[in-house]
Amino acid sequence: MADRPAAGALVLCLGYRGAGFAGFAEQPGMRTVAGELRRALETVLRREVELVCAGRTDSGVHALGQFVSVPASGGELGRDGRSLVRSLVALTPDDISIRGLYRADALFSARFDASLRSYRYRIATGDARPVLAWDHAWWYRGDLDVEAMREAAARLVGEHDFKSFCKATSAEGRPTGRHVERVGVSRVEEAGEQIVAIDVTGNAFLHNMVRTMAGTLVEVGRGHRDPSWVGEVLAARDRAAAGPCAPARGLTFVWVEYPDGLLAPWA
Repeated sequence: MADRPAAGALVLCLGYRGAGFAGFAEQPGMRTVAGELRRALETVLRREVELVCAGRTDSGVHALGQFVSVPASGGELGRDGRSLVRSLVALTPDDISIRGLYRADALFSARFDASLRSYRYRIATGDARPVLAWDHAWWYRGDLDVEAMREAAARLVGEHDFKSFCKATSAEGRPTGRHVERVGVSRVEEAGEQIVAIDVTGNAFLHNMVRTMAGTLVEVGRGHRDPSWVGEVLAARDRAAAGPCAPARGLTFVWVEYPDGLLAPWA
């Protein structure tokens, strides 16, 4: 593989529970999603691999639809898909799920070819401790005004400089403009429990951007700020102007959109 160009790309759709990982990206001496997946792929393919993901998630953040691409040879692309998935399932730990397998051309990148990325932030409200949502929701011991949060969220839609919503050290010397397609706030029921869901879709996201959006909207929902304040936060271009960064456990990377025709299901 190192001596000749790849014939195409092997693309995986992953899910994972983030609690046991120090994020997606590999870090020395730390358990990471990329580290576990790389070891499994190298065992199956019997060679070193380079992984490219659609979006790096932080420690404790979950995923249902993370996409990862790996350059592959013609022989590897000709392997039986069911057998390949079974091997990867056997070689990965219980907090990683192999949810889909695709083929793409050699120039495909899970990161750079993504057109939209979607996240959901979950908040369990009230005095009752969440049961099934405990590991993937922020327990806020109070009530939230969802209508006010929805009004505030509308101000985040569109093309903006989101420097106020980015981890300060990550924003230094880097462009912070992003396009947010949608921000929805709703009350939903999941597995018998009521939660407040914040759904965000955009072309790309800054470090801690969705979690800071969630923390800022909660400031509005709890009545500490008016919905119009979110516009002031955007204009400030200063991380100190926004609300707190919401806990990682409540965030799930839900899905990635790619242009039609780039990915072919692996039979």
